[in-house]
Amino acid sequence: MPKMKGPAIFLAQFMRDEEPYNSIENIGRWVAGLGYKGVQIPAWDERVINLDQAAISKTYCDDFKGKLTEMGLEPTELAAYLAGQVLAVHPAYEIMFEAFHPPGLKGNDRTEWATEELKKTIHASVNMGTEVIPVLSGGFAWQMIYPWPQRPEGIIEEAFRELSRCWRPILDLAEDKGRVLGYELHPGSDVYDGATYEMFLDYTDNHPAACLNYDPSHFLLQQLDYLDFIKLYGERIKGFHVKDAEFRPTGRVGVYGGYQPWSGRAARFRSLGDGQVDFTSVFTLLAEANYTSWAVLEWECCIKSPDQGAAEGAPFIAKHIIETSDIAFDDFAGGETNTEQNRQILGLS
Repeated sequence: MPKMKGPAIFLAQFMRDEEPYNSIENIGRWVAGLGYKGVQIPAWDERVINLDQAAISKTYCDDFKGKLTEMGLEPTELAAYLAGQVLAVHPAYEIMFEAFHPPGLKGNDRTEWATEELKKTIHASVNMGTEVIPVLSGGFAWQMIYPWPQRPEGIIEEAFRELSRCWRPILDLAEDKGRVLGYELHPGSDVYDGATYEMFLDYTDNHPAACLNYDPSHFLLQQLDYLDFIKLYGERIKGFHVKDAEFRPTGRVGVYGGYQPWSGRAARFRSLGDGQVDFTSVFTLLAEANYTSWAVLEWECCIKSPDQGAAEGAPFIAKHIIETSDIAFDDFAGGETNTEQNRQILGLS
């Protein structure tokens, strides 16, 4: 049976304006040397990809893949997190999200820009031969996550109606092109857990392209059962960020973090193996859910350096990938199927 692919690495957190982190050629050689087989490309970062060219030119994408092949790498996905997040933004967050889009865009202009960027990423994924576009949903209601003051009747429903209106043409294009969007359920977006994902599916008529990029770290930080999540939504999981986290509450800070920096929060991201995520169970449940796409390291840690995190990530992922089997361990003790014999054993003959 097919097994999960990997190890792969999301390049976004490693990009810098210095070698070997400043171009696809340089960072590609670096991650290949660490043992990675695939790279998830941040579609917004011009140091690694020209999205406009990728969206209209298969030749450009073939050349891009050729460079990776020479290094022993494959493109896993073209990620569009930034455009997804600013597709829908409450005015309270507009200034803080300005770094996610070209300067001067607000309101409908920003939404139109994000829509076109997401559509370009879908077209580029077709040309690149990748199937999943990882995204964040953005949103209008995150500032009302805690029901105080009491939320007006119908306001969450209105937020999800508008969110689905923004996403519907993008989902339709993805379906038309044989692609899916992998929503990473992320605080700061309206779609951040199983309940909100189900609401989004309700408002998009269970759209077949509205799939998931699974990241257990965000679930551990909000104390959601990240293993049960796979059992509930496994058939919708089309992407996988392998990222660790820990939750260590004290008498001073808990889930909300007390406005502390990452190092002072109870819930914080860690390098692979340094946190509390049960990756043995995660990989097992994903294998049982027939997940056969990429296992992609997303490195975020408030303690360890990115270079050390990247170096440790490839062997960690490789060790956890399960080679599934179509041979039962006790086949040696079995026999051929015989209906009459089975009836005799059951006392039916």
